[in-house]
Amino acid sequence: MYDVSLNPLLALEERHLLPLIPPMKNKAVLDLACGTGRWLKKLVELGARLGIGVDCSAAMLRIAATKFAMAHHLARADCTQLPFRAGFFDFAICSFALSHFPDLSVVSREFAIALKPGADLVVSDVHPEAYARGWRTAFRDGRTAVEIRTVVHPSRKVLKQFLSSGFDCCDLFSEPLGEPEKTLFLQSGRGHLFQSACETPAVFIARFRRNRSHVSREGNGDIIDLNRTLECRTGKRV
Repeated sequence: MYDVSLNPLLALEERHLLPLIPPMKNKAVLDLACGTGRWLKKLVELGARLGIGVDCSAAMLRIAATKFAMAHHLARADCTQLPFRAGFFDFAICSFALSHFPDLSVVSREFAIALKPGADLVVSDVHPEAYARGWRTAFRDGRTAVEIRTVVHPSRKVLKQFLSSGFDCCDLFSEPLGEPEKTLFLQSGRGHLFQSACETPAVFIARFRRNRSHVSREGNGDIIDLNRTLECRTGKRV
């Protein structure tokens, strides 16, 4: 699976994103489009009192469930209609997934609704310039690779959309690959590609903060009461 060992993009993202994560103690955190739970696992290990991962892929969530004793902290749901009450979470992350959403206006609004005022949201994705030069995201199982259809959102569009959906921008980065990633190129037999790869901005990272502007969804859908759900399954309220 793609996150068992770091590839250069994951390593680059982790190197620059980890310092943006605030203290997790006593925080309720949300990993949006969590995939196999790479970041959710880290956030829980950093001390989050409650970690919830959301993804629409049952296959990804099955793998994520093997990483936690708390498999019921995973929800199969669409990020365009999150099943949580407004203002529940203290922090959220969306890693390498924005390009999977054709309409950023919907997901940015849903992200805003799920977060408390003052909560941070960190997003990352392959940089638009990297896409323009032919870089693509894919998932490998050791023998085969599946390329994921993406919609490339220019960095300015991402910024504009989140600012109009109840967020303020705190940090914005366009990061190229660097020397820490060189070893991963060498290990994969692609050392000869490293220097040219470093010439392209590889990863786009932004940290937003939920402001106090009112954001609402068009329809409520099915809302999960997390406190009640966890109380029923663990015997105590978290």
